[in-house]
Amino acid sequence: MILLYILLAIVFVVLATSLVCFFKIFYSPRKKWPEYPVPAGEIYQPHHEQMIKWIKEARELPHTEVRIKSHDGLTLVGTYYEFQKGAPIDVLFHGYHGCAEQDLSGGVYRCQRLGHNVLIVDHRGAGKSEGHVVTFGINESRDALAWVQYVVENIDPNAKILLGGISMGAATVMMASAMELPKNVVGTVADCGYTSAKEIIKKVIREMHLPADLLYPFVRLGARLFGRFDPDENSPIVSMPNCRVPVIFFHGDTDAFVPQSMSEENFAACAAPKHLVITPGAGHGLCFPVDVDTYVKEIEEFFEPYLEEKTNQS
Repeated sequence: MILLYILLAIVFVVLATSLVCFFKIFYSPRKKWPEYPVPAGEIYQPHHEQMIKWIKEARELPHTEVRIKSHDGLTLVGTYYEFQKGAPIDVLFHGYHGCAEQDLSGGVYRCQRLGHNVLIVDHRGAGKSEGHVVTFGINESRDALAWVQYVVENIDPNAKILLGGISMGAATVMMASAMELPKNVVGTVADCGYTSAKEIIKKVIREMHLPADLLYPFVRLGARLFGRFDPDENSPIVSMPNCRVPVIFFHGDTDAFVPQSMSEENFAACAAPKHLVITPGAGHGLCFPVDVDTYVKEIEEFFEPYLEEKTNQS
């Protein structure tokens, strides 16, 4: 009987710890966004004025709200901006616990500069999209393919598509880039993406002065039991050797959240044509606000031959 109580106590501790980890890391409650959602934190404050300007400008542009169903039945919401019929279409994905308007309004401006149309997407469990579980790119990469299919079927069957993402959005598009893609997809923009959910979660745990190697099994168990996904199922570092399209990587050299070395590892692993841009003085997710002109120029120059090649084939 005592042994049974001990076993029950162990099971309780394991399940309770896993549940706490799940809610801390993967659960996304619905939240009320401020009038102008901008990222919190000291490093972002110098850029808030510019970010709010981009949000205001994006709201004033003609746009269409679009919706799709995910493979597991969630309604996902995006906003489409068409600047020129027949132009390339960027499909952009935001970061962890962000939303499209917060993280991607600058991307709308960027696409204007490039002469591209753009679809910005609220991940599952974020913004206007349904769901409560953030899967660090596992299910989000499947959603990315669904969004690409929507573009091809409902906007332009001949569209030349660039996938783009920041932080978790970068991980999402890197994983999607190794999947079976429509021929419309010509490239990927991966901004400050991590190598794997496991490594970035363990980094954060260590920064909390907790034993990462001891706790991560509980994190993974919580995801599998309560989130119904496995965070170790896929990752950017595993996907990049099978990447099917050219990738441009961006990372700030003062990124304190996702280390620059992670983009360097993903870049080294990438089997497709690739280019790595390190932005001096840029913190996490700030490569574009810190140096807008260089960011636009690097994307334009890197993808020009692939966009032209696709055009010539059509």
